[in-house]
Amino acid sequence: MAAGHDAGPDTIAYHLVGQVELVPSVVTVWRILKRHGLITPQPHKRPRSSFIRFEASLPNETWQVDATPWQLADGSAVEVLNFLDDNSRVLINSTCFLTVKAADVVQAFYSGSNRFGLPASLLSDNAAVFTAKSRGGKVLLELELERQGIDFKHSTPYHPQTCGKVERFHQTLKRFLGKQSPAASLTELQFQRDAFDDYYNHRRPHRALGRQTPMAVFNLRLKAKPSHPPAPTDHRVRRDKIDSTGKVTLRYLGRLRHIPVGSAYKNRRVRLLVAGPDVRVITDEGELIRALTLDPTRSYQPLSGRWPVHNVLRQARTMS
Repeated sequence: MAAGHDAGPDTIAYHLVGQVELVPSVVTVWRILKRHGLITPQPHKRPRSSFIRFEASLPNETWQVDATPWQLADGSAVEVLNFLDDNSRVLINSTCFLTVKAADVVQAFYSGSNRFGLPASLLSDNAAVFTAKSRGGKVLLELELERQGIDFKHSTPYHPQTCGKVERFHQTLKRFLGKQSPAASLTELQFQRDAFDDYYNHRRPHRALGRQTPMAVFNLRLKAKPSHPPAPTDHRVRRDKIDSTGKVTLRYLGRLRHIPVGSAYKNRRVRLLVAGPDVRVITDEGELIRALTLDPTRSYQPLSGRWPVHNVLRQARTMS
């Protein structure tokens, strides 16, 4: 409890296995905690059996996503964005931000999917960073999920129980953070979060999983995948001119992306071969001067993956 972890009777009994010769029953542990004033009986609390619960049948069948507020040591408001697997309760990704923006959600989503695979569906509330349906448009997350063939579901307005699993996780997280020294910076808060992730996913028994850890359940079961193939890839060829600073501009997912190729090519005519997020910048002579995969979270693409100017590839001429 002092460390901020959930420490109810079931959890304590679980951790006592192998630590003591005779493990007391869960009821005995409960009575000891009550005797020391560490448990408050709730006789009028609604019984769990009365709830109608939905649970995905496989890991990656549905992820839940939500953000929750927190404070740094100086009182500054920050937000923690959490992705949780509905079936296994695995914490897919948890990242701290000053304010969560639409691009941050996509970046955290791909950080999680790179480790755990793509989900078949995603469930969120109707916050503006997740959906623009009420405004008659689409935010970056909606466009990326559509491109990956992932179903996007939303909770009923003013009904947070729909995203109840990630909402409940927020409580567990905040109980832990509340026992730590207040973080002086976003980096320190993220460090505390990362330490908690290891305990939560790998060592904490979960009551809803029959006292198994989330990672144990995730690893033992088959994984769901997007139920329909990704949207057709956008193939196009565009003629352009590198500007005086050595950059060329391309519109992708509704935003202009600035692609640097080097000042040595300024004012030079080029062709852009576009296949979804994959872009090739080629001179009229067939020289491939840059190949990259666009980062959807960034407007300015970093100068990386650049091809040497002397390396003229025959494939480039074939593509052109």
